[in-house]
Amino acid sequence: MRALLALALLAAAPPPAPNVAPTAGTTFAGSADLHATIAAMARDLKPGQHFAWRPVLSNGADVAALEYWTAPGRPALHPTDAEYTIVMEGAGTLVLGGRLVDPTVTRPDLVEGSQIDGGTRIPLKPGDAMLIPANTPHWFGVDDGKLVLLGIKLPQAKR
Repeated sequence: MRALLALALLAAAPPPAPNVAPTAGTTFAGSADLHATIAAMARDLKPGQHFAWRPVLSNGADVAALEYWTAPGRPALHPTDAEYTIVMEGAGTLVLGGRLVDPTVTRPDLVEGSQIDGGTRIPLKPGDAMLIPANTPHWFGVDDGKLVLLGIKLPQAKR
């Protein structure tokens, strides 16, 4: 719970002057580190590339990563993992729930579809946090060319 609170506090803090970008394998990243990493991700995007993923915190098996979107991706769900996400920069829309149309297993931990039937549309802005339950269809729309998320997958407890 403390880790989730720390992520929420980092996301809500205003961006200070850029600092040195963090590397994977660290258990703390300050606000300046996160915003420097976001700036580096923006610089590193290649023409036509609409998504980048970069780990910022790790204790081995658990990873918190930044996702930088410049255009929407495909609707998806994670069969066995919940996803806790905070909006760091930009704006967009989350479509949550409903039914994933044309589901295709992309990887064991990812099912993608062509669209979502139904679902709830939620506008997103910096500081917003969401917990997407395992096996729940979701899609992120992007407003004005940028949506940056800080997220972590939460494995579903085995019963």
